[in-house]
Amino acid sequence: MEKFTLELLCHIIGIGSASGLLYKDNSLFIVGDNSGFLYEYHLDSKDLKRHPLIENPTENIIKKDKPDFEALSYFQDTLYAFGSGSTAKRNSMVEFDLVQKKKIATNNLSELYAVMQNFASIKPEDFNIEGVIHDGENWYFLNRGNGISNKNTLFSLRAKKLNQEFTMLSNDYKLPKIKGVRSSFTDAVLVDAKIYFLATAEDTQSTYDDGEVLGSIIGRIDLETMKIDFTKKISDSHKFEGLTVFKKDNNKIEFLLCEDKDTEILETAIYKLSLNLK
Repeated sequence: MEKFTLELLCHIIGIGSASGLLYKDNSLFIVGDNSGFLYEYHLDSKDLKRHPLIENPTENIIKKDKPDFEALSYFQDTLYAFGSGSTAKRNSMVEFDLVQKKKIATNNLSELYAVMQNFASIKPEDFNIEGVIHDGENWYFLNRGNGISNKNTLFSLRAKKLNQEFTMLSNDYKLPKIKGVRSSFTDAVLVDAKIYFLATAEDTQSTYDDGEVLGSIIGRIDLETMKIDFTKKISDSHKFEGLTVFKKDNNKIEFLLCEDKDTEILETAIYKLSLNLK
């Protein structure tokens, strides 16, 4: 797992602060943490579409008001966009139909997020969901430990839908440091009973305020043991916040990554990360 390549795949004009990424049917679905839209970018035609996720959506919503969509997940034909839960205005989960290409529901996750905080002893100011996975039977939520307590926590919920009864487990992880700063989860994806995750080191002790970016790593958690198989630093300067599978065979897996530059510039770079599996 030592060998990897990271290369720029494309630039997309019209999207800023990309934070969640999904590749499906040669299109990229992207959310930005300061935007009220779900973006759909076709890799061949370079066509960019905007789908509203909130009422009266705009780009570059001011920080105190933004819904802070940080994670994308999907199962079958439904895509889910999650707010981070880091403030009271960031507790929404929007369901989007990938066939009809329209929003079908908005759910308030305040109660669920409160249960998660209580269960894992995470203070509200240290709660910051940045990755979500759904496989039809389970939900996995990753809390980014960029608060004072460095709580990098993986929540495992056994439920088909989040409005049903569920069982919950949580596991805490001590991720590697980069330049003396502890890295923290920024996204994840499920591949063959393994969770591949991104983590970034950012010189801040706040889930709200940004800091100097010191680099990013990729790692893998085995769902049977709930232990980390490996971690590997992939950048000294990028804040990668979106992860999705692009291609996979027995020898190699290719991911697509998006970068959150924490600016109001409506431009996003998509990178391809190739990992050798043998």
